[in-house]
Amino acid sequence: MMDEFSLKDKVIVVTGGTGILGGSFVLAIAKAGARVVIIGRNKERLEEKKNEVEALGGEALAIQADVMQQEQLISARDQILSAYGKINGLVNAAGGNVPEALLKPEQDIFDLNIEATKKAMDLNLWGSIVPTHIFGASMLNTGGSIVNISSVSSKKVLTRVLGYSMGKSAIDTYTEWFGVEAATRHQGKIRVNSITPGFFLTEQNRRMLTNEDGSLTDRGEKIIRATPYGRFGKPEELNGALIYLLSDASKFVTGETITVDGGYTVYGGI
Repeated sequence: MMDEFSLKDKVIVVTGGTGILGGSFVLAIAKAGARVVIIGRNKERLEEKKNEVEALGGEALAIQADVMQQEQLISARDQILSAYGKINGLVNAAGGNVPEALLKPEQDIFDLNIEATKKAMDLNLWGSIVPTHIFGASMLNTGGSIVNISSVSSKKVLTRVLGYSMGKSAIDTYTEWFGVEAATRHQGKIRVNSITPGFFLTEQNRRMLTNEDGSLTDRGEKIIRATPYGRFGKPEELNGALIYLLSDASKFVTGETITVDGGYTVYGGI
């Protein structure tokens, strides 16, 4: 049974691999036996994460690239195929809020920064679609699994983060659409699923949820009250769902999402 969850001999690409969640994914994938390709924009952080993998006894390839730049991703794909000859999986962990797109409490809804909102939506939607189409095509010979990262903001309305929420809602639709199309056109060789995290402290949301002294903001307190577990999630608590979706244990699963949110989306408040 455990062999089904192994990623041994697989090559898995993680975009946004230097972030809080993406970085946790990278280490979990390495521990599961895969050679992991870390993609991010910051060269120093890429090298740090690569060194972390190697300290665990794993193998990693760090590539500096922006998920919104097709040419950079094509170059990254060519480097991966040159190094390993195949790509077996992709985790689209790049994304997040754009500060300028956040609607401030003192602003009216009609003060929304439209261009920044478009940018936030594009990052969270096209920042997954573009890598999927570039790296996914390389999986046709070997087969593979693609994992997108959604958000509870696609299930319940969260104030202030319209662009982010629209991008993640579109990811849900894209995951279902691509899952069906890939299954019918390519005989199930490529599957795509997603993980819907609840609230985890990341670089993008930390200032919204906690104060400088570590105490909760009003928004953070509301979230904790609405989460039956009574706390934020820990990055490693997403890893079980991730390894399952990347491994052969989920080989008949496509177009689905696994929600890891401490009960947030199902809680009625009483």
